[in-house]
Amino acid sequence: MHGWTPESTKQWVKWMQWLDRWGYITACLSFLVLGMLIFGFSWIEFFHQAPHGFLEASITLINDLLLVIILLELFRTVLGFLQSERVRLEPFLHVGVIASVRKILTTGAELSHIKGIPKETFYHYLMDLSLHVVIILVLMIALYLVRKSEAVPPSTVTL
Repeated sequence: MHGWTPESTKQWVKWMQWLDRWGYITACLSFLVLGMLIFGFSWIEFFHQAPHGFLEASITLINDLLLVIILLELFRTVLGFLQSERVRLEPFLHVGVIASVRKILTTGAELSHIKGIPKETFYHYLMDLSLHVVIILVLMIALYLVRKSEAVPPSTVTL
């Protein structure tokens, strides 16, 4: 190919690696900033809504705070990757558990505010809640297995 030398290819690879690194850095900072903004906005909204309905405002705040925790967990995951150049599975399992708990709380809150709920809708909510309970159990088992596999020292073979 005309113009492509091993040196120019190495320069392009270095440039792409630099862009890749900055992509991760900006995504990491974005998770942190977005989490902080949502945190502040959630508390402001809570104080505005609490006098009109404390329970609804509290449930919304809990939902928003769980979203902030998810964003912070993603921030820590990307930060950990930037430090070690290794993606770990455990933080993604944490995010999955938190997201499912968040969904259970939101669904439960929605269900408690519906008056005269049709049977079909009620069963749909129950199936949704059951699915998220199963997801949490599966993720907790996976988390246990990941931690157990990381705790096992590599075996040494002696002859």
